[in-house]
Amino acid sequence: MPHFLWPEPLSPAQLKRLEDHKYSASGRSLFEPPCQVFWNWLIEQTPTWIAPNTLTIVGLLVNIISTVVLVYYCPTATEEAPCWAFIMSAVGLFIYQSLDAIDGKQARRTNSSSPLGELFDHGCDAVSTVFVAVGTCISCGIGLYPNWIFFCGFIGMFMFFCAHWQTYVSGTLHFGLVDVTEVQIAITIMYLMSAFGGVSLWQAALPVIGIKMYVFPIIGIVGGALYSCHNYFYVILNGGVGKNGSTVADTSVLSPGLHVGLVLTLAFIIFKKSSSHLFENHPCLYLLTFGMVLSKISNKLVVAHMTKSELQLADTAFIGPGLLFLNQYFNSFIDEHIVLWIALVLSTLDLCRYCTGVCLQIASHLRIRVFSITPPANTHRK
Repeated sequence: MPHFLWPEPLSPAQLKRLEDHKYSASGRSLFEPPCQVFWNWLIEQTPTWIAPNTLTIVGLLVNIISTVVLVYYCPTATEEAPCWAFIMSAVGLFIYQSLDAIDGKQARRTNSSSPLGELFDHGCDAVSTVFVAVGTCISCGIGLYPNWIFFCGFIGMFMFFCAHWQTYVSGTLHFGLVDVTEVQIAITIMYLMSAFGGVSLWQAALPVIGIKMYVFPIIGIVGGALYSCHNYFYVILNGGVGKNGSTVADTSVLSPGLHVGLVLTLAFIIFKKSSSHLFENHPCLYLLTFGMVLSKISNKLVVAHMTKSELQLADTAFIGPGLLFLNQYFNSFIDEHIVLWIALVLSTLDLCRYCTGVCLQIASHLRIRVFSITPPANTHRK
């Protein structure tokens, strides 16, 4: 396979350490037990010939397509989309949540569990988080408030990164009482509220207290971020088990912060310095562009955790944001909208190229297939 098309990011040593990786998780959220009843029923209806990764990628594609439809109708997160578009997004998120919940069950059921499956699952979650964040902002019409859509758009992506940052440090993925399942259910309800009440519903003031509806999702996002940050950073700063409190891989606890900090700093500088209000005019494209970058960084963090290796700062993912920054620095010598589209395309292609390369490399090393069940005789076993 040509390295120009599909790189091989992992070294032989990383691939060897990947063989010894074991999934570790703790905690259970509030809604998970009742949801398990539905998920257990759903897995029984799923044919055993369908590969777990196929379930995950189908759910992700449905989620992406439904959100892209919303972005088409609401590019500034202020417009009214058709009722069916919000229903489509609600159904798309529900399908993604359901398929994402049963892919691990399908892997165990078909005896096809592998490190690639775990990586594929987390990688799709990283991409899904970007589109769910954008869809959430559209559903409650907070494009009217640039500062809030900037915060609400990026905080979900940041929380996802932090969840895997603490996993990178401690070796265990921790789930809180209010976690991804509860958030996805809340967002699905928001989609349905906008479908039947319109985006204008969120500008309506509640009787007596006089608070507009859009304030409540913001309060929930801010409160959830503070709660999650406390839990994540407690583990990050205190949960290292290597020498001198380092990660389980004996690497730097704080090095992932340089990556996410650089992306968010660039995003904030461009947001504040835009000469023609780039973010206000194209908030969804802006969030998707930087979301693709954060998604790749999150994927690299998951790979670093699973291969017990250092996360390198130098990365082609920064090319797109770098172009936006340089265009701002030189007073927008190219139309900002054009540069934004170029940055989005570059960031998306870079993400796809990296993820494809990693998947092909791991599949080749473990002698397994990505989207079909590997025959038992050829299945890699630890």
